[in-house]
Amino acid sequence: MLFVSNLTVKYGDLVAVNRVDFEVHRGEIFGLLGPNGAGKSSTIKAIMGLVEFEGEILLEGRRIGIEEKNKIGYVPEEFMLIESLTPLEFFEFVASVRGVRDEERLARLIYAFGIEKHVNKPIAALSLGTKKKVQIIAALMHSPKFLLLDEPLNGLDAKSSRILKELLQVHVEKGGSVLFSTHVMEIAEKLCDRIAVINNGRIIAEGTMEDLREMARSEGNLEDIFLKLTGEEEYIRGIINALSK
Repeated sequence: MLFVSNLTVKYGDLVAVNRVDFEVHRGEIFGLLGPNGAGKSSTIKAIMGLVEFEGEILLEGRRIGIEEKNKIGYVPEEFMLIESLTPLEFFEFVASVRGVRDEERLARLIYAFGIEKHVNKPIAALSLGTKKKVQIIAALMHSPKFLLLDEPLNGLDAKSSRILKELLQVHVEKGGSVLFSTHVMEIAEKLCDRIAVINNGRIIAEGTMEDLREMARSEGNLEDIFLKLTGEEEYIRGIINALSK
């Protein structure tokens, strides 16, 4: 569904993403993992056309223009909300921009994420967790084929986190696709069908959990594999040894 080839993102002299290639297939959750500053968010922003880039990005075989963006549900790491609006007004705005209106689905999502009592309050007055729920609902309300999620679980309570994870499974069972970035290794290990590890702007490993175990020569969990692949395992051991003296 999503094809990324030779993707490069630069901020002045800084190369944030360096010739990255990957594909997200229909009916799968694809995890993009990496340390802070590795290039995850820059990759996701490039897909949405929010930063300038070199290379090729295709959704269903087409360059991502306005029509393709309407097939994407995007949850950014930073809030992209109009805080002077209420959630209901913001949902109305999003629906008008996308040209899609499904009042029944919107009502179900508002109920599912438990924000009924907040929908008429200014977004600026909401807690961070509730703002995150507003962002997620706005991304899901038009039933997009492709979900692009950058740290979507940050700030969510346990119930809402579980609901979102279940909705992602339903989404791919119906033939949709998900590109999912997170720092929570346990969640990535349970949710993702395939995982790419990005470090210093380059993808250093990609595949299923079994593929990654083979690359890292480790039988451990995803956290163990990730730390070994990114070269941080020895650093952590040195820090702990020093602090234990």
